[in-house]
Amino acid sequence: MNAIQVDGDTIRRTLAASGPYLLCCLVLLVLLEQLSYLWKKGPLPGPHFIVPFLGSAVPMVINPTRFWNRQAALAKSSGLGFSADYLVGRFILFIRSTDLSHKIFANVRPDAFHLIGHPFGKKLFGEHNLIYMFDQQHKDLRRRIAPNFTPRALSTYLAIQQHVILSHLRRWLALSSRSKPLSLRLLCRDLNLESSQTVFAGPYLTPTARDQFNRDYNLFNVGLMAIPFDLPGFAFRRARLAVARLIQTLSGCVSQSKDRMRAGEEPSCLVDFWMQDTLREIAEAEDSGVPPPPETGDLEIGGHLFDFLFAAQDASTSSLLWAVALLESHPEVLEMVRAEVAALWSPESGAPIGAEQLREMRYTEAVAREVVRIRPPATMVPHIAGEAFPLTDWYTIPKGAIVFPSAYESSFQGFTDPERFDPDRFLDERQEDRVYKRNFLAFGAGPHQCVGQRYAINHLVLFIAMFVSLIDFKRHRTDGCDDIAYVPTIVPKDDCQVYLSRRCNSS
Repeated sequence: MNAIQVDGDTIRRTLAASGPYLLCCLVLLVLLEQLSYLWKKGPLPGPHFIVPFLGSAVPMVINPTRFWNRQAALAKSSGLGFSADYLVGRFILFIRSTDLSHKIFANVRPDAFHLIGHPFGKKLFGEHNLIYMFDQQHKDLRRRIAPNFTPRALSTYLAIQQHVILSHLRRWLALSSRSKPLSLRLLCRDLNLESSQTVFAGPYLTPTARDQFNRDYNLFNVGLMAIPFDLPGFAFRRARLAVARLIQTLSGCVSQSKDRMRAGEEPSCLVDFWMQDTLREIAEAEDSGVPPPPETGDLEIGGHLFDFLFAAQDASTSSLLWAVALLESHPEVLEMVRAEVAALWSPESGAPIGAEQLREMRYTEAVAREVVRIRPPATMVPHIAGEAFPLTDWYTIPKGAIVFPSAYESSFQGFTDPERFDPDRFLDERQEDRVYKRNFLAFGAGPHQCVGQRYAINHLVLFIAMFVSLIDFKRHRTDGCDDIAYVPTIVPKDDCQVYLSRRCNSS
């Protein structure tokens, strides 16, 4: 007992003696962190003092809208086009200028910028991911993905999309009440989750697998907005483990699709079109006595399928919500959409909207593109600087900085009266999609531009056409209901609360 007491006294004395040294080390570390930040920041607008180790992470998580609006305001008011800050040990740059954003997009390569999709994306998604690929490996994978978005494939998806949209719209009407508004955010999320699951994985996800998939996907979404502490009990750790399970589930779908395509059956979903071409490449390699091509394994393709699902799910949820909000606040646009759709398709017919009819809905597509322009779902596209990069003739981005080119800010540059919701800008008479193509960054730019943008626009056009034909709707107006909230893509602050009723001329 005496020995234990002596040891305890010794430990306390040691700690007491070393305490001042530990404190000095901590103060020195904080000072070095502060000096490093100020050196990287240089003359750029941004905070002059950073919270040790966390930087602005807490205000970003608590109110991301305010945080990013402040970055944009600093970049604009300074006239420089970009601003600086600090997040959990990482120096960041916010790029407002369209021209500077294009310099980032055009220099995605191993020695310049690495697209990461999320400030801590590699930890969350894993390193084997389409967005982290470069050069020939990236080109080869995009070539293999191309058959997923041919006119034939997109036509196959149309029927699936419409079936899912119709079933959900009917469910919304059953849930609606004249006295209580319906919040559409989670309903749109569920619609898009079922649509993307069915289009991408088709018959290969069982009901049980879908339930688990939905739970894991919710954990993933929560983790996207959490402080990135990869420790037990934290949302970020739960999200990372959920991603691993989601990819494992999708790799099982890939294996089943390969078996079905080997049997010579017709493709019924995206992974089938992908595997049909992939199996041909594998067979050619076997005939030549060489190893199978890269990126053709079940787990690898499962990971890429997850990337697709992530992009389609969250981005489409954002666009559907803003489409409802913007159409309701612009009744003249709503009536023009209804008139165009009614001339081409009727819910009473029971027939689906065909590919040709969809192409003829030019005004409705212009509305969809304007929704995406004025409210780009992924407002920023984060990259990491692989090396020091001269952004201007007077400022060099330091190696390791996270750079955020803003698709949102570019949407309000160049275009005629950019703050105005004006679908006519995308019609043949004005062609602002061509004139101001550099400013339309909702689908990215450069080698990593979104490969599925035609699918995304089709989905939004279908939803708009069916929603306005089947449903009368009115927003539940409250102060700030149309303000932007990050979840992580942008949505109306009130989650788009509406009163719904069945249209008199719809079945």
